[in-house]
Amino acid sequence: MSVENENITRIELDGKEFILIGTAHVSKNSAELVKEVIEAEQPDSVCVELDEQRYQSIVDGNKWKDTDIFKVIKEKKAPLLLMNLALSSFQKRIANQFGINAGQEMIQGIQSAKDTGAELVLADRNIQTTFSRIWGNVGFKGKMMLLAQVIASVFSNEKITEEELEKMKNQDTINAVLSEFTEAFPRLKKPLIDERDQYLSQKIKEAKGPKVVAVLGAAHVPGIKEEIKQDHDLRQLNELPAKSSFPKYIGWLIPIIIISMIVYTFVTNPEVGMQQTMSWILFHGTFSALGTALAFGHPLAILTAFVAAPITALDPITAAGWFAGIVQAYFSRPSVRDFENLAEDVFSFKGFWHNKVTRVLLVVVFANLGSSLGTFIGAADVVRLFLKNFI
Repeated sequence: MSVENENITRIELDGKEFILIGTAHVSKNSAELVKEVIEAEQPDSVCVELDEQRYQSIVDGNKWKDTDIFKVIKEKKAPLLLMNLALSSFQKRIANQFGINAGQEMIQGIQSAKDTGAELVLADRNIQTTFSRIWGNVGFKGKMMLLAQVIASVFSNEKITEEELEKMKNQDTINAVLSEFTEAFPRLKKPLIDERDQYLSQKIKEAKGPKVVAVLGAAHVPGIKEEIKQDHDLRQLNELPAKSSFPKYIGWLIPIIIISMIVYTFVTNPEVGMQQTMSWILFHGTFSALGTALAFGHPLAILTAFVAAPITALDPITAAGWFAGIVQAYFSRPSVRDFENLAEDVFSFKGFWHNKVTRVLLVVVFANLGSSLGTFIGAADVVRLFLKNFI
């Protein structure tokens, strides 16, 4: 017996039958449809639109306890973890307002695969890879805008209207959070939608058995219907964006120019050279320390940001936020309780700042933002003094 529904798409390809269930991540009816289809079809494999990380967050609500906050800082993943937390906050807001458990259809897909003996396939690309490919496509201005929107989405107290909810029923959760941002950066449709369609379609096509059911967000079904006809290189889709050599050269060129100007000025006019040095130190140190203070950082983390920023600004390999974040994590070490409470704490402004995990992340990000601002202002003042002295 087969189930027919407007949200079900059947594809025959290479002797296999693929049954795509277009679900709404915020609809109560989608989970019921998933259960009904899998029980009726008895597929060999069930693919769900989850990666390993999101799957673990469903089956193990305490996974945060294993997070190594120092490793997150050293691997420069603080902004990416903040984005993950923003998604959690967004989903929590929907659940609280409408009594809808976002992602319930994926949970049902996992359970139904287990009940019917079908092989479960985690078909989505790692969310960190997707965020990394987005992060690598927006430049400095885009990164600032993206972080601003992510943080704003966490602290927003606006109610979601019924009209917005209906629109979200045809959207990916990530798309919903970043909808305004993708309008400003249309090229992000590729890593956010197109590449994931390709990845999902290839994983579905490679699933074992002659009959495969795929539980997908409705927004992905049209793309997958086309992409499944082609072969896609999963290794290539999983590659992190290659870093352009241009920013690397610029990253070293600016410090060389700044140091050269200060040294030359010291030789010819020590007084002005001292002014340049103090300008560089004070602008970097002050703005980075201010950013750390805004994140309610530990006093020693604030001091570390002040001391580290003028030095790390001359070294493209390091960043003031690393040092400030490590000091923050050391003197205000997150406890198991902080990790366990993350899901609830990210739902409110107070909780976001109170939780020691998110505070460490905010210290890293805000210290780096302050240092970056100090670079522009400090470098401009060094050049101004140089030109004033020699012209």
